[in-house]
Amino acid sequence: MRLGASYPPSASCPPSATVATKASSNGEHARAKPRPAKVRLQLGDYTDADGRRRQIVGIDGAGGSVLVIDRDAVTRRDDRLLAHLAADEPIENASLVSRGYLGEGVVRRIRCRRVLARDFHAAPLYDEDEDEPERAGLAIGARERDRAGYAYRLEPVRCSMCIPELRWLRLPPSAAADASIVSVREAVARLESYEPVCALTRRALRAHRHTRQLSTAVLRLEMQRLQRSPIILNRGLREAVIAASERHGLSMSEIAIRCGRIKYDRAGNSSGETSWLARRLGILPEGGQDAPTPWIHSDVLALIARRGLGVSPREVELE
Repeated sequence: MRLGASYPPSASCPPSATVATKASSNGEHARAKPRPAKVRLQLGDYTDADGRRRQIVGIDGAGGSVLVIDRDAVTRRDDRLLAHLAADEPIENASLVSRGYLGEGVVRRIRCRRVLARDFHAAPLYDEDEDEPERAGLAIGARERDRAGYAYRLEPVRCSMCIPELRWLRLPPSAAADASIVSVREAVARLESYEPVCALTRRALRAHRHTRQLSTAVLRLEMQRLQRSPIILNRGLREAVIAASERHGLSMSEIAIRCGRIKYDRAGNSSGETSWLARRLGILPEGGQDAPTPWIHSDVLALIARRGLGVSPREVELE
């Protein structure tokens, strides 16, 4: 299933060249305003960290869908996509997305991607899998447990709204402890696997898109952000590096050197920055963190795969 990762044509290409190539081939410049569109909903406004006024609006998309967009209130540019709501979804969900984005401080932590022209002509991402079952129960569990023994369950939870929300819950090993709400991204990170969380989420969104007694707005927004993010799981790459070491005697130092990560001791002897590689692979924690990260940027994964291991990034990317 993955999730929209876009790899550069060569790991040696700088990020800026990669973006320019992609924009040119699609005929869509990242800074170009997609097209004039009539605002259907005024959903909220705020002042960003630079003191500029921004607004949240709902704009008509393909087939009666609605794009929830964060944009500059004065220039009406710098459009950022918060969510893409299906045509048969309650229009009130656009307001829920806006309130969640502003009220929980998400706007201070996340910079959403720019709106592209194709967004106005495409269906919401979660509708792409036509072979998914059309029905699902209100409570759906993931059989897998994370390293700490927690299980995960998708079910309605009570919140500040008058109707329940469909969210992922993290269930502790002990029945005496309380379950906690987690995002789709956190559930995927804890399990270090996209499945079954993403498949169950897509199935539930399709099954409950006509339901007005249950909100799926937050769950859908979380799924869309995961699908569009260039930050992907590193477990497949880690397993490939370990296998290369065991089968072919390829050291982590040699892999780091191939990636251009070289350090020198006082005598001038060179070696690979194994700590850099170990952090990217989720073996060592990042500076200031207590635990290793399960995530890696797709460009860095491509660099390590192509230069360090001599394989295609697709071979080490989790499905």
